[in-house]
Amino acid sequence: MRLNKYLAAAGFGARRKVEELIKAGKVSVNGTSVTDLATQVDPDKDIIHVEGQEARIEKKVYVLLNKPPGYITTAADERGRKTVLDLVKVNERIFPVGRLDKDSRGLLLLTNDGDLSAKLLHPRHETPKVYIVKADSKLRENELAEFAEGLDIESGKTAPAKIKPVDSGPTYEVILKEGRKRQIRLMFAALGHEVRNLKRTRIGSLELGNVQEGEWRYLRQDEVKRLLD
Repeated sequence: MRLNKYLAAAGFGARRKVEELIKAGKVSVNGTSVTDLATQVDPDKDIIHVEGQEARIEKKVYVLLNKPPGYITTAADERGRKTVLDLVKVNERIFPVGRLDKDSRGLLLLTNDGDLSAKLLHPRHETPKVYIVKADSKLRENELAEFAEGLDIESGKTAPAKIKPVDSGPTYEVILKEGRKRQIRLMFAALGHEVRNLKRTRIGSLELGNVQEGEWRYLRQDEVKRLLD
């Protein structure tokens, strides 16, 4: 098995993340540092460590969290800030799939399945993500059209999106098929509006449902199957 695939299966992140760990010299096989991404390992014989921690493939775990504001979407924070893993306590090593910024709330998937994470995050698969967004003021019709066509933000022009009002106030349902850092907030800002509240309610076929803010649950088998399919 390729080393990067093994580390992803062991819960150290999606394929790109573990490749960064390998190239940075943070991975050793049988006590020897390895930086070659093509390295092959035998899970039954080789002993693999990541920054001194042994990497073992555990049973696959899938967790749905309703993230509250104030938590960083990462497995660990070097500045000591609260992370989403302070809310989810499981025996297996898991990591968040994608991100929600500190001020945002709602659906976050955590797992140790690196292959699923890579599938959901890769732009090729265009996994839809649904958000409820409350702005400081209503968007005009021409602004709604601009938003849907894509906007120029600091990381370049965004892909086409879907946006529609959900009530008579400045609240909108937004559907994206990409996931750049702070993308929705930057898109609203490009039109001169500020996001006051942002909540993700769906990723692909997975819906937030009635999980209360700050709470989490394991995914059902049928939910996992739909994501994998």
